[in-house]
Amino acid sequence: MMHFNRRRFGLAAAFGLAARPAFAQSDYPGSRPVTLVVAWAPGGSTDFVARVLAQGLSAALGGNVVVDNRPGASGTIGHASVARARPDGYTLLLGVNSTYAMARHLFPQRGYDDEKSFAGIGRVATTPIFLCVSNKLGVTDIKGFVAKAKAQAGKLSYASSGAGSSAHLATELFLRSAGIEVQNVTYKGGAPAVQALIAGEVEMAFVDAVTALPLIASKQVTAVGVSSPQRNPLAPEVPTIAESGYPGYECSSDFALLAPAGTPPAIIQKLAAAKATALRQPEIVEKLRNGSIFPDIGTPEAWPQQVVAESAKWGEVIKSRGITLD
Repeated sequence: MMHFNRRRFGLAAAFGLAARPAFAQSDYPGSRPVTLVVAWAPGGSTDFVARVLAQGLSAALGGNVVVDNRPGASGTIGHASVARARPDGYTLLLGVNSTYAMARHLFPQRGYDDEKSFAGIGRVATTPIFLCVSNKLGVTDIKGFVAKAKAQAGKLSYASSGAGSSAHLATELFLRSAGIEVQNVTYKGGAPAVQALIAGEVEMAFVDAVTALPLIASKQVTAVGVSSPQRNPLAPEVPTIAESGYPGYECSSDFALLAPAGTPPAIIQKLAAAKATALRQPEIVEKLRNGSIFPDIGTPEAWPQQVVAESAKWGEVIKSRGITLD
């Protein structure tokens, strides 16, 4: 007759439960798909980066990574949904700095904390923003644009798709650096804002590289500067804003891979390694670079300092320029 030893059974059960998460982590992701949330609608640069990254992660992890678009409120709806998700590595977020570093200063009631609610897996990529002017303005460089803006103080205008986007804050940082005032005209989205620039309804706009490069090549607009520290290899004739008389000027759309806070460190490290592997694959690099998006392989260790510094920079710009959602 078998005797039932409660103490031995209890210890075995406890060890079994303790061992199960470790087994699951070593087997991660297994046959279960990983959801990569994009807090913006399909078709934009963040969605594009997410789909290229998902392809690379799927191959590196030996699993299936699928993109899920959850747009709204300048990206904060998608961010909030991931902050509430189970921290098991099966829900990730491709964040962009307009949300993880800028939106907090405009949306204080977001329902999450950018530092405490997420575990950073690290930066993924960066893309510059071009300072473009209407062909009707008749200027070909930043010096000429600034001179016109000063001569017609308060009469020129720039297009934006609303408060808080990278392009909007790039503009405000430039206006402060140049000591000029140009009126903001808000459009319902990036596409109508660009069309307004092409039509000459506004004189200036900062435009993401993936949209700006075809317009520059077809001479529909005039690019007078680029926001990155170095010239863009796909438009090397366009000088940086920094070299055009505004040293230290820098702004870009930056993308980062995040997970809910509390995700096991072993899974974070496995994802970081998979991300690095994916972003070193020639076909992934080529797809990104064709859209003027450049891999920026960040680490979990570097992320906390990066997000704090980025937030401080843009918080100061937002405060000094009096930017609100009104």
